Amino acid sequence: MACNFHHLTQTIRLSFPPLHNFKVSDAFTNKSLITTFPVRFSVHSSAKLTTSIRSLRVDTASISYRSSCTFTWDDVFRVSQPEYSPDDSSDLRGYFEKIKICNRGSEMQSEFFPFIIEDQVAGYTHNRFASHLRKYDDVFIYSGNNGGRFGSHVKLNSKLKTADERTRVVGEVIKCLAEEELIPDIQNELYPVASTFGSPIFFSLDRAAAPYFGIKAYAVPLNGYVEKDGQKFLWIGKRSQVKSTYPGMLDILAGGGLPHGIACGENIIKECQEEAGIPRSISNRARPVGAVSYTDINGFSYKRDVIFCYDLKLPEDFVPMNQGNCIKA
Repeated sequence: MACNFHHLTQTIRLSFPPLHNFKVSDAFTNKSLITTFPVRFSVHSSAKLTTSIRSLRVDTASISYRSSCTFTWDDVFRVSQPEYSPDDSSDLRGYFEKIKICNRGSEMQSEFFPFIIEDQVAGYTHNRFASHLRKYDDVFIYSGNNGGRFGSHVKLNSKLKTADERTRVVGEVIKCLAEEELIPDIQNELYPVASTFGSPIFFSLDRAAAPYFGIKAYAVPLNGYVEKDGQKFLWIGKRSQVKSTYPGMLDILAGGGLPHGIACGENIIKECQEEAGIPRSISNRARPVGAVSYTDINGFSYKRDVIFCYDLKLPEDFVPMNQGNCIKA
């Protein structure tokens, strides 16, 4: 999806060892608990802030920030604990706060019922949201805690046999729920519903409805950078002010959700072209560098997201440009 966002050129000069050399598997070994990641920011630049869509004005901003800190996996585990203090004096306080936000609401998990399809857990629905589904009993069936292995749960009617039929019928229900303002911002973009990544797809669900059924959703964010004189410079996007989520805030260079029927690598190439005008001849060099998963419970919404992260080294003279009149996702 193409987008409407600003770029900061020569914004942040990073002098740290390339983190893409770190193996994700190392994060779960005892050795990883003493592995350190020195992070030093040394920034003295006049960052040129431009609006690529209109190209009518150029603002300048100065950034001057110095920090020297050491980041270990012990820090990650520490901030995830309930006793973590928000008054931590670490330079990583803001980073830790984002981790807390991404994992909020864990105490509310007991309020969610399993969402069952073909005798498998495909997601979770809040007990009060599930009550709105009962009137669509030709699509969803509620079962109380009768001693079965799932306890109280909501399941898709077994009369719906094919993925296409399920997608169509559930989509009609989603439209009704949106009219009742129970689900906001219908996206008209379908996400696959499966028990695990790569498993057979039960059906496809509108992106906006995914967290209300607690299905696992996937995304592919990309960090684009250039190297100059031994330093790394990171391109930063800025979200449109009309976005419903995080309007006007800084963002990755390109990326988006992983819809039905497209592989991660091909999706990155598509998003690079749409959001930053990066041609396939460059974007096909993007490297997968890891995955991040998190759960975020907020009201009836239960996000269980997994993001497959990519890095892309860009030519020094390449300038990303917005394509079209759409909104950064």
